[in-house]
Amino acid sequence: MIESSHPSSRTGSLAIVTFVLTLAGIGTLILGTGSAPAPFAAADQVAAWYAEHTGAVRIGALLQFGSAVPLGILAASVYARQLRLGVRVPGPAIGFYGGIAASVLLLLSALVTWALADPGVTAVPEAATILARLAFGLGGVGYATGIGLLIAGIAVPAFILRLVPRWLAGIGLVLALAGELSFLSLAIDPLQALLPVVRFGGGLWLIVTAFLLPRSRPKRGPQQGAYPVEGAAS
Repeated sequence: MIESSHPSSRTGSLAIVTFVLTLAGIGTLILGTGSAPAPFAAADQVAAWYAEHTGAVRIGALLQFGSAVPLGILAASVYARQLRLGVRVPGPAIGFYGGIAASVLLLLSALVTWALADPGVTAVPEAATILARLAFGLGGVGYATGIGLLIAGIAVPAFILRLVPRWLAGIGLVLALAGELSFLSLAIDPLQALLPVVRFGGGLWLIVTAFLLPRSRPKRGPQQGAYPVEGAAS
């Protein structure tokens, strides 16, 4: 059967691999370098930090790149699962778009971070600063916005159709909102606190939801449709 080739454990495993590689990449930078300079720190400070920690930066970029690949596969797998569940509204497509966007932006952020380990780049503080801010924008704000859309595309149908416990879907909606609001951190520095909330909270939420998302719709009654049509009675 087609269903058996897409067990919940497969999507759950993809979510775990993504989260573990994310933790490993961030952990490498923290353990190997300590706190990174703020995105808008002085150019000399940013260039000196990257020049001093080239090894950890390269490994961290490698792991970050690796985490982006299973994330894209996870987004595609969840999208296919939602279609099999009969969700026929834009939500799954929005989530798929968000997951792929987050994956691609994370890939680009990892490559930019990898480039920052080159001595030729760090020798020019202005260039290093521009690339560091670009890496932050791609892997921080851009990633959080994409993940927010992925979570929203899963949580909204799951909440309405009770595909997962409603409290879990509700947490997803809060995380999705945080992800979409994170773009404001480009101008309002304190809102950068939303980024780790979305990255780590969203990663854990995707793991739990990927395991709990069913492979088939439970039948609750003869009147139940594939998805409530806009304007139809609930």
